[in-house]
Amino acid sequence: MRIGVIGTGRIGTIHANTLSRHRDVGSLILTDADPARAQELAHRLGETAAPGVDEIFRWGVDAVVITTATAAHAEMIGRAARSGLPVFCEKPIALDLPGTLAAITEVETAGTVLQMGFQRRFDTGYAGAREAIRSGRLGRLHTVRAMTSDPAPPPTSHLRISGGLYRDTLIHDFDILRWVTGHEVLDVYAAGSDHGPTLFRAIGDLDTAAVVLTLEDGTLATATATRLNGAGYDVRMELAGELDQIAVGLDDRTPIASTEPTGPPAASKPWTGFLERFGPAYEAEIAAFIEVVRGERANPCDGREAMQALRIAEACDRSRREHRPVRLGEILGGPEPV
Repeated sequence: MRIGVIGTGRIGTIHANTLSRHRDVGSLILTDADPARAQELAHRLGETAAPGVDEIFRWGVDAVVITTATAAHAEMIGRAARSGLPVFCEKPIALDLPGTLAAITEVETAGTVLQMGFQRRFDTGYAGAREAIRSGRLGRLHTVRAMTSDPAPPPTSHLRISGGLYRDTLIHDFDILRWVTGHEVLDVYAAGSDHGPTLFRAIGDLDTAAVVLTLEDGTLATATATRLNGAGYDVRMELAGELDQIAVGLDDRTPIASTEPTGPPAASKPWTGFLERFGPAYEAEIAAFIEVVRGERANPCDGREAMQALRIAEACDRSRREHRPVRLGEILGGPEPV
């Protein structure tokens, strides 16, 4: 199997390394907006670098992995669909719903595959939480608390094109909330703060946000995010039911300290970022994509799944602007949960 990798930045490099080691992948063709970066990675892996995207499609591949800047995702997805190629793409498809829906329509019209990169679905902790709910271990689920806390902001160049904290960061929490619980979001109420570094106010973004979400079965959820968690990278989910309560992401590297005399000590080696925390999950999602391409499993996260998470992010943006609860039925792209 020959795979084209479009984009060789941080995530592209991780995926190219995984693909290069995979027993079912014979070779890779790598390309990037910075040709020297693609060439360097190709040399290191013993793979082939292409001068541009055109060559990826002209030289012939069996599937495409897209890890470019977000602005190029929809165009590359459409081009791969028209070429009859299955695609793995990092989130999001696009920063707006019309662009997202247009790309999904191209894939569905062509009858090809689009697997989206929501890696938390492949994390063992979140998978365990999903199973706990389905097994009845928690009883009736009543409360979910999700959080994503980055230790420091990404470069300003990324923030300017990220789509904002709801679309860039909390979208992972929105996706995993749906996947773990098996329920859709009915409405949201969102708030946000830009009281940290001035760069957030300058570009119209938030450094911290909080959302209250009501699920269709009545479960209440909260999701919070910040770019300024100096203790380290902290991604967790707590799920409370009438019979039991569990936590995802609580281990000896969780960057939190207890003020109780008998509480656990602060982590000696806290998580530093998402690539470290979710390394095994990134490998697992790419392995799953190869199985999808080979027809050995169903698509674990298609474009419409990704669009649902984006609809929640859009609802949060509207809620914060208008200072009111927003029902998902107000947002383009799907029916309102009953």
